[in-house]
Amino acid sequence: MIEPMDTGPEAPSAGEEDLLTRAEASAFLAPFGIRMKPATLARLWSAGGNGPPCRHIRSKPYYPRGLLRAWAMSQMSEVRTAAPPAARSRRHG
Repeated sequence: MIEPMDTGPEAPSAGEEDLLTRAEASAFLAPFGIRMKPATLARLWSAGGNGPPCRHIRSKPYYPRGLLRAWAMSQMSEVRTAAPPAARSRRHG
């Protein structure tokens, strides 16, 4: 018997699990306004920074498309109409 595909809201859509190389990940992030060279992605990973999550296959890094999209979205703030209060107080005092 063939199991039906899970198509609920938690199921990854087609292509979400595609693995991208660092060069492909760099190009993928550009439309989100995140411009990072492949070398920057490598540095963030090796330094334990807050870069996007990746998998390693035989020591070569690959970025799952869905996780990369989620990480890019997490880097964006909500729409703001003014600087937050803490930032305003730094400017004036």
